[in-house]
Amino acid sequence: MNKQQLIDNIRRKQTFLCVGLDTDIKKIPQHLLREDDPVFAFNRAIIDATADLCIAYKPNLAFYECLGTKGWQALEKTVRYLREHHPDQFIIADAKRGDIGNTSAMYARSFFEDLKVDAVTVAPYMGEDSVTPFLGYDNAWVILLALTSNKGSHDFQLTADAQGERLFEKVLRRSQQWAGPDQMMYVVGATQGRMFEDIRRIAPDHFLLVPGVGAQGGSLEEVCKYGMTKDCGLIVNSSRGIIYADNTENFAAAARQAAQEVQAQMAVQLKAIR
Repeated sequence: MNKQQLIDNIRRKQTFLCVGLDTDIKKIPQHLLREDDPVFAFNRAIIDATADLCIAYKPNLAFYECLGTKGWQALEKTVRYLREHHPDQFIIADAKRGDIGNTSAMYARSFFEDLKVDAVTVAPYMGEDSVTPFLGYDNAWVILLALTSNKGSHDFQLTADAQGERLFEKVLRRSQQWAGPDQMMYVVGATQGRMFEDIRRIAPDHFLLVPGVGAQGGSLEEVCKYGMTKDCGLIVNSSRGIIYADNTENFAAAARQAAQEVQAQMAVQLKAIR
């Protein structure tokens, strides 16, 4: 999916919601444990209940890798199901990969050739040669960690050098030499508030993947106020607040209701940029 297709999808569906598939087998409804593949059964029900209310899904790889081969098979089936039944969805592998060049090339092959996702999250710490292998695929995206929502983000990301440039600012500036806004996005946590203004001064045209709305306490209104562009420029993720809205047999309906509430708020925000 290219940038214009993503923008068109946002406008058509009046949402920029990404549903995070952080599927923990210890948290899903107990009745699903009778299924041959409980994780996939859960994901499929969540997807069918919410697909018209969102433009992206983001499986977090840790929740699948911890289950070994069964977890990876559930992930593959989830991606295949999205491709076959909901082809308008933007699929993000939240893997946070990043290693020396030849290793990154293998990661890129895994996600873009084998799994066939649209985007993968990448850690920038090791620099250009650890990121560029992910950029060699048509209509595939790198989503680079810039300013995250966790408490520990303050340990390094906000540290300034002798010239006053903070680390996340250096990441934003340097990485734009590797790829433009048609192939690179940035992860910026919803809990960062007005820091979105600083990010938009450096990266005015890039899409931002924004976790942290909902269970982590980020404000959608604040994110939109400081981070939205004329093309929206945001993919806002909600995971636990949607997929774990209920743990009974009504879990999918509850997830849909939670997603509807977020989508309604997003539709209001999108009307402001028409």
